[in-house]
Amino acid sequence: MIERTNVRRDERYQRTQMQKEAILDALRAKGLRITKQRKIILDIILGEDCSCCKEIYFQASKIDKKIGAATVYRMVNTLEDLGAISRKNMYRVECDRDCSFLESCCIEFDDNTSLEVSTDKLHKIICSGLRACGYSKNQNIRNIRLAKE
Repeated sequence: MIERTNVRRDERYQRTQMQKEAILDALRAKGLRITKQRKIILDIILGEDCSCCKEIYFQASKIDKKIGAATVYRMVNTLEDLGAISRKNMYRVECDRDCSFLESCCIEFDDNTSLEVSTDKLHKIICSGLRACGYSKNQNIRNIRLAKE
């Protein structure tokens, strides 16, 4: 299990680094400078931890207090114009309650620990989280759609 997780993490790191270099090359080709702030924002987006500009701004401002919300929005718009991201599909999974291609989902935490939960349990976690945050009342989730890679 640990070995499989390390292989996934290494593959993800390599893919992310290749994506980052391709995006930076596209920004240079467009005549844009590659600033420290742009790199920070790009790293956050490629880390797939944020689902909206406000979350990206929150994470970026922890790293560099000088990064403003406008900088984040401009960078996200630029990346959208390049076709590098789509704000409509910032997530990376597509699964319904009876997900037939997955037996479980692996959740990785920032302290390098991970948790494997069944798809049914993940569905319950998401439902209870949405209700606790006031995003749903008594609706049932039919499908969770995230961008395919």
